[in-house]
Amino acid sequence: MPVIDPETCSGCRTCQIYCSVDAILFENKKCRIDPELCTECYVCLRMNVCPESAIKAQPLDVFFKQLQHVLSDPVETHKVTGVTGRGTEEVKTNDVSGRYRRGEVGLSIDMGRPGAGVYLRDAEKVAMAAARAGFELAPPQDTPLAALMTDLSTGKLKDECLNYRLLSVIIEGKCKEEKIRDVLEALQKVEKEIDTVFSLGLISRVDEDGRCKALDCLDELGIPQPHRGKVNVGLGRPIVTE
Repeated sequence: MPVIDPETCSGCRTCQIYCSVDAILFENKKCRIDPELCTECYVCLRMNVCPESAIKAQPLDVFFKQLQHVLSDPVETHKVTGVTGRGTEEVKTNDVSGRYRRGEVGLSIDMGRPGAGVYLRDAEKVAMAAARAGFELAPPQDTPLAALMTDLSTGKLKDECLNYRLLSVIIEGKCKEEKIRDVLEALQKVEKEIDTVFSLGLISRVDEDGRCKALDCLDELGIPQPHRGKVNVGLGRPIVTE
Protein backbone atom coordinates (compact mmCIF):
# COMPACT_ATOMS: atom_id res chain seq x y z
CA MET A 1 0.00 0.00 0.00
CA PRO A 2 1.17 3.61 -0.42
CA VAL A 3 2.71 5.33 2.59
CA ILE A 4 4.02 8.85 3.11
CA ASP A 5 7.53 9.30 4.45
CA PRO A 6 7.15 11.85 7.29
CA GLU A 7 10.78 12.96 6.91
CA THR A 8 10.29 13.85 3.25
CA CYS A 9 6.74 15.23 3.48
CA SER A 10 6.68 19.04 3.45
CA GLY A 11 3.06 19.26 4.55
CA CYS A 12 1.94 21.02 1.37
CA ARG A 13 -1.23 18.87 1.28
CA THR A 14 -1.18 18.61 -2.52
CA CYS A 15 -1.82 14.86 -2.28
CA GLN A 16 -5.12 15.41 -0.45
CA ILE A 17 -6.59 17.06 -3.54
CA TYR A 18 -6.11 13.87 -5.54
CA CYS A 19 -7.45 11.35 -3.01
CA SER A 20 -11.11 10.81 -3.92
CA VAL A 21 -11.90 8.84 -0.74
CA ASP A 22 -10.29 11.23 1.79
CA ALA A 23 -7.81 8.61 2.98
CA ILE A 24 -4.95 11.14 3.31
CA LEU A 25 -5.04 12.90 6.66
CA PHE A 26 -3.17 16.03 7.78
CA GLU A 27 -1.80 15.78 11.30
CA ASN A 28 1.02 17.63 13.07
CA LYS A 29 1.81 19.55 9.87
CA LYS A 30 2.39 16.32 7.94
CA CYS A 31 0.24 14.12 5.70
CA ARG A 32 -0.32 10.42 6.30
CA ILE A 33 -2.41 7.72 4.64
CA ASP A 34 -4.97 5.98 6.81
CA PRO A 35 -4.73 2.26 5.93
CA GLU A 36 -8.36 1.70 6.97
CA LEU A 37 -9.65 4.33 4.55
CA CYS A 38 -7.24 3.73 1.65
CA THR A 39 -8.72 1.74 -1.23
CA GLU A 40 -5.33 0.95 -2.83
CA CYS A 41 -6.38 2.75 -6.03
CA TYR A 42 -2.81 4.05 -6.39
CA VAL A 43 -3.89 7.37 -7.90
CA CYS A 44 -1.40 9.20 -5.68
CA LEU A 45 1.41 6.90 -6.85
CA ARG A 46 0.40 6.52 -10.49
CA MET A 47 0.01 10.27 -11.01
CA ASN A 48 3.15 11.13 -9.01
CA VAL A 49 1.24 13.88 -7.20
CA CYS A 50 3.74 14.60 -4.41
CA PRO A 51 6.22 17.37 -5.33
CA GLU A 52 8.66 15.93 -2.77
CA SER A 53 8.22 12.28 -3.90
CA ALA A 54 7.31 11.39 -0.33
CA ILE A 55 4.69 8.80 -1.30
CA LYS A 56 6.14 5.30 -1.55
CA ALA A 57 4.68 1.90 -2.38
CA GLN A 58 4.86 -0.96 0.09
CA PRO A 59 4.32 -4.63 -0.88
CA LEU A 60 0.72 -5.87 -0.79
CA ASP A 61 1.46 -9.02 1.19
CA VAL A 62 -2.14 -9.90 2.06
CA PHE A 63 -4.41 -11.49 -0.57
CA PHE A 64 -7.33 -9.17 0.12
CA LYS A 65 -5.08 -6.11 -0.12
CA GLN A 66 -3.95 -7.33 -3.56
CA LEU A 67 -7.57 -7.84 -4.61
CA GLN A 68 -8.47 -4.43 -3.21
CA HIS A 69 -5.80 -2.87 -5.43
CA VAL A 70 -6.85 -4.76 -8.57
CA LEU A 71 -10.51 -3.76 -8.16
CA SER A 72 -9.76 -0.12 -7.33
CA ASP A 73 -7.01 0.65 -9.84
CA PRO A 74 -8.51 1.22 -13.33
CA VAL A 75 -5.32 0.19 -15.13
CA GLU A 76 -5.13 -3.24 -13.50
CA THR A 77 -6.55 -6.38 -15.13
CA HIS A 78 -8.54 -8.90 -13.10
CA LYS A 79 -7.00 -12.35 -13.47
CA VAL A 80 -10.29 -14.30 -13.60
CA THR A 81 -12.41 -12.11 -15.88
CA GLY A 82 -9.54 -10.61 -17.90
CA VAL A 83 -11.16 -7.19 -17.71
CA THR A 84 -9.45 -4.01 -16.47
CA GLY A 85 -10.75 -1.73 -13.74
CA ARG A 86 -13.42 -3.35 -11.62
CA GLY A 87 -13.09 -6.54 -13.62
CA THR A 88 -16.45 -6.64 -15.34
CA GLU A 89 -17.91 -5.86 -18.76
CA GLU A 90 -21.44 -5.60 -17.33
CA VAL A 91 -24.05 -5.75 -20.10
CA LYS A 92 -21.90 -4.12 -22.76
CA THR A 93 -21.33 -7.44 -24.57
CA ASN A 94 -24.76 -8.98 -24.14
CA ASP A 95 -25.23 -9.42 -27.88
CA VAL A 96 -22.38 -11.94 -27.87
CA SER A 97 -22.58 -13.26 -24.31
CA GLY A 98 -26.36 -13.71 -24.11
CA ARG A 99 -26.40 -13.29 -20.33
CA TYR A 100 -29.83 -11.67 -20.26
CA ARG A 101 -32.59 -13.37 -22.23
CA ARG A 102 -36.25 -12.64 -22.85
CA GLY A 103 -38.27 -12.84 -19.66
CA GLU A 104 -35.25 -11.83 -17.57
CA VAL A 105 -34.17 -8.51 -16.09
CA GLY A 106 -30.53 -7.80 -15.29
CA LEU A 107 -29.30 -5.40 -12.64
CA SER A 108 -25.96 -3.70 -12.27
CA ILE A 109 -25.69 -2.27 -8.76
CA ASP A 110 -22.75 0.15 -8.85
CA MET A 111 -21.66 0.86 -5.27
CA GLY A 112 -19.33 3.56 -3.98
CA ARG A 113 -19.24 6.02 -6.85
CA PRO A 114 -18.59 8.86 -7.12
CA GLY A 115 -16.01 9.39 -4.41
CA ALA A 116 -17.80 7.69 -1.52
CA GLY A 117 -15.97 4.36 -1.56
CA VAL A 118 -17.57 1.14 -0.34
CA TYR A 119 -16.75 -1.31 2.42
CA LEU A 120 -17.38 -4.89 1.39
CA ARG A 121 -19.62 -5.32 4.43
CA ASP A 122 -22.06 -2.91 2.78
CA ALA A 123 -21.74 -4.69 -0.57
CA GLU A 124 -22.65 -7.90 1.24
CA LYS A 125 -25.78 -6.33 2.75
CA VAL A 126 -27.01 -5.26 -0.67
CA ALA A 127 -26.15 -8.54 -2.38
CA MET A 128 -27.86 -10.61 0.32
CA ALA A 129 -30.97 -8.41 0.33
CA ALA A 130 -31.32 -8.74 -3.43
CA ALA A 131 -30.68 -12.51 -3.34
CA ARG A 132 -33.41 -13.04 -0.73
CA ALA A 133 -35.85 -11.27 -3.08
CA GLY A 134 -35.11 -13.61 -5.99
CA PHE A 135 -31.99 -12.06 -7.52
CA GLU A 136 -29.60 -14.53 -9.16
CA LEU A 137 -26.03 -13.29 -8.68
CA ALA A 138 -23.61 -13.48 -11.59
CA PRO A 139 -20.82 -16.12 -11.35
CA PRO A 140 -17.08 -15.39 -10.80
CA GLN A 141 -16.21 -15.65 -14.51
CA ASP A 142 -18.51 -12.66 -15.13
CA THR A 143 -17.88 -10.50 -12.07
CA PRO A 144 -15.00 -10.57 -9.55
CA LEU A 145 -17.17 -9.87 -6.50
CA ALA A 146 -18.63 -13.36 -6.84
CA ALA A 147 -15.19 -14.85 -6.22
CA LEU A 148 -15.39 -13.50 -2.67
CA MET A 149 -18.75 -15.14 -1.97
CA THR A 150 -19.01 -18.26 0.16
CA ASP A 151 -22.50 -18.92 -1.21
CA LEU A 152 -23.55 -17.49 -4.56
CA SER A 153 -27.20 -18.22 -3.83
CA THR A 154 -27.24 -15.93 -0.77
CA GLY A 155 -24.57 -13.34 -1.61
CA LYS A 156 -22.66 -14.02 1.63
CA LEU A 157 -19.05 -12.79 1.43
CA LYS A 158 -16.03 -14.22 3.23
CA ASP A 159 -15.92 -12.74 6.72
CA GLU A 160 -12.24 -11.83 6.48
CA CYS A 161 -12.86 -9.43 3.56
CA LEU A 162 -15.78 -7.46 5.01
CA ASN A 163 -13.76 -4.56 6.46
CA TYR A 164 -11.82 -3.84 3.27
CA ARG A 165 -12.76 -0.67 1.41
CA LEU A 166 -12.87 -0.39 -2.38
CA LEU A 167 -13.10 2.63 -4.62
CA SER A 168 -16.24 1.03 -6.05
CA VAL A 169 -17.66 -2.39 -6.82
CA ILE A 170 -20.49 -3.71 -8.98
CA ILE A 171 -23.01 -6.33 -7.90
CA GLU A 172 -24.35 -8.02 -11.02
CA GLY A 173 -27.04 -10.55 -11.77
CA LYS A 174 -30.55 -11.09 -13.01
CA CYS A 175 -34.02 -12.22 -12.04
CA LYS A 176 -37.20 -13.38 -13.70
CA GLU A 177 -39.28 -10.52 -15.02
CA GLU A 178 -42.03 -11.28 -12.51
CA LYS A 179 -39.55 -10.90 -9.60
CA ILE A 180 -38.17 -7.48 -10.49
CA ARG A 181 -40.64 -5.64 -8.24
CA ASP A 182 -39.57 -7.74 -5.22
CA VAL A 183 -35.89 -7.09 -5.95
CA LEU A 184 -36.39 -3.35 -6.39
CA GLU A 185 -38.36 -3.14 -3.15
CA ALA A 186 -35.56 -5.00 -1.34
CA LEU A 187 -33.04 -2.49 -2.70
CA GLN A 188 -35.20 0.44 -1.61
CA LYS A 189 -35.18 -0.98 1.91
CA VAL A 190 -31.48 -1.88 2.16
CA GLU A 191 -30.28 1.48 0.82
CA LYS A 192 -31.26 2.94 4.20
CA GLU A 193 -29.04 0.41 6.02
CA ILE A 194 -25.68 1.10 4.33
CA ASP A 195 -23.06 3.81 4.75
CA THR A 196 -22.43 4.53 1.07
CA VAL A 197 -24.28 5.11 -2.20
CA PHE A 198 -25.19 3.01 -5.19
CA SER A 199 -26.62 3.61 -8.63
CA LEU A 200 -28.78 1.07 -10.39
CA GLY A 201 -28.43 -0.09 -13.96
CA LEU A 202 -31.45 -1.93 -15.32
CA ILE A 203 -30.92 -4.33 -18.22
CA SER A 204 -33.88 -5.63 -20.19
CA ARG A 205 -35.10 -6.55 -23.64
CA VAL A 206 -38.06 -4.78 -25.16
CA ASP A 207 -41.06 -6.75 -26.37
CA GLU A 208 -42.47 -6.81 -29.91
CA ASP A 209 -44.18 -3.47 -29.29
CA GLY A 210 -41.02 -1.83 -27.99
CA ARG A 211 -42.22 -1.83 -24.38
CA CYS A 212 -40.27 -2.80 -21.27
CA LYS A 213 -42.27 -4.15 -18.33
CA ALA A 214 -39.42 -3.45 -15.93
CA LEU A 215 -39.69 0.27 -16.66
CA ASP A 216 -43.39 0.13 -15.86
CA CYS A 217 -42.44 -1.33 -12.48
CA LEU A 218 -40.22 1.67 -11.78
CA ASP A 219 -43.24 3.93 -12.23
CA GLU A 220 -45.28 1.80 -9.82
CA LEU A 221 -42.59 2.08 -7.13
CA GLY A 222 -42.01 5.79 -7.61
CA ILE A 223 -38.48 5.30 -8.93
CA PRO A 224 -37.54 7.90 -11.57
CA GLN A 225 -36.99 6.38 -14.98
CA PRO A 226 -33.48 6.74 -16.40
CA HIS A 227 -32.68 9.68 -18.65
CA ARG A 228 -29.77 7.94 -20.34
CA GLY A 229 -28.98 4.44 -21.45
CA LYS A 230 -27.08 2.13 -23.73
CA VAL A 231 -28.80 0.31 -26.56
CA ASN A 232 -27.39 -3.03 -27.63
CA VAL A 233 -28.77 -3.73 -31.11
CA GLY A 234 -27.45 -7.28 -31.36
CA LEU A 235 -24.94 -6.93 -34.19
CA GLY A 236 -22.24 -9.02 -32.50
CA ARG A 237 -21.51 -12.64 -33.29
CA PRO A 238 -22.79 -14.87 -30.42
CA ILE A 239 -20.24 -16.86 -28.46
CA VAL A 240 -20.46 -20.57 -29.28
CA THR A 241 -19.80 -22.89 -26.36
CA GLU A 242 -19.42 -26.65 -26.48
